Amino acid sequence: MQAYTIGQAARLLGVSPDTARRWADAGRVATHRDESGRRLIDGKDLAAFSVELAKGGVGEEDASYTSVRNAFPGIVTAIKLGDVAAQVEVQAGPHRLVSLLTREAVEELGLEVGMEATARVKSTNVHIDRV
Repeated sequence: MQAYTIGQAARLLGVSPDTARRWADAGRVATHRDESGRRLIDGKDLAAFSVELAKGGVGEEDASYTSVRNAFPGIVTAIKLGDVAAQVEVQAGPHRLVSLLTREAVEELGLEVGMEATARVKSTNVHIDRV
């Protein structure tokens, strides 16, 4: 069976290795040690934990109300404003997402470089939610 290191699991879950390590230390996901002493998570356990994590992803008070399911929380890295349209770039872990939206939408959301945002992808559209 496939097993993952803490670092690999963190990358797959979209969190830092420190977060994955804290979850393992707290017993939220089971680990075992290999012959080299590295902590590993069995693939089946990681898969079950990732489903559990996705179901309880955010607290009810933080939940956004949207029909778009593919969410990429990240940080705004660039905004290019035109007279009518705008381009917003979000770096979400290893993913760079670019959304074309109206200038008015960018201004209403108060988007600025360096702030947290969630890019939501539905089909070929990328939506930006302010965190």
